[in-house]
Amino acid sequence: MNARERLIVGLDVPTLGEAEQLVSTLGDDILFFKIGYQLAFAGGLEFARDLARSGKKIFLDMKLLDIDNTVASGVENIVTMGMSMLTLHAYPKAMKAAVEAAKGSDLCLLGVTVLTSMDEQDLLAAGYEYDPHTLVLRRAEQALLAGMGGVVCSAEESAAVRKIVGPRMAVVTPGIRPAGSERGDQKRVMTPADALRAGSSHLVVARPIVRAPDPKEAAFAILAEMEAVL
Repeated sequence: MNARERLIVGLDVPTLGEAEQLVSTLGDDILFFKIGYQLAFAGGLEFARDLARSGKKIFLDMKLLDIDNTVASGVENIVTMGMSMLTLHAYPKAMKAAVEAAKGSDLCLLGVTVLTSMDEQDLLAAGYEYDPHTLVLRRAEQALLAGMGGVVCSAEESAAVRKIVGPRMAVVTPGIRPAGSERGDQKRVMTPADALRAGSSHLVVARPIVRAPDPKEAAFAILAEMEAVL
C-alpha cells in the first residue's frame, strides 16, 4: 500500500456541510475517510454510503459493543453499506459475533484495544486491573484468535502489537500528531513517520488536517512524510 491508501482523514466535524466541503477541498488525492459518532448523528451514515459509491474508502468508527445477536445484526447491515473498515470494542464475544456476521464480505473488522485518550489512571478508575500496554496486548491476542481483520491501538503499542498479530492484520493508529502540533485530549501520540516505522499500517489523522488553516496543504505534508518512510 502507498501513503494514500494508509492515511485515513477523520471527518470530525459537526455538520454534513462542513464534511462535504472538507472532502471537496481535499480532492482526489485523499482516498480514505473516517466517520464517527459526531458526523454519523448529523446525517453522516448516508453520506458514508455516498462516499463509498463515489470510490472513497470509509472507516466507520462506531465502536460497537452489545449482546452477540445485536452486534451481528448491526454488522450484517453495515456490510451492505460498502464500508471498508468498522470498529468494535475488542471484547471476545462481540468480536466472534461480528466476524461470523461479516464472513464472505470485504469489510475489515477492527478491535479497539484501549482508547488513545486513556492512561493508566483512567483504566484504574474504570475498574481495569491492567496498565494500558498490557491490556492492549491482551486484546490484540484476542482479536487475532477471533479472526478479526485488525486492531486499533496507540502507535506507542504498534511494534509490540505487530509482533503478536503478524504481518497481515491491520494495525490502525489514531493519536497521530505531526511534529509541533497540539496533543488535544490524546495522551499517547506519535508522529506519522514514527508510527509507520513502529508497525502501524494505517494512520488516522483528524485535527491536524481538519483544523489546519489549509487542510489540503496539511494533508499533503503528512502524505509526504509517510511516503518518505514507505
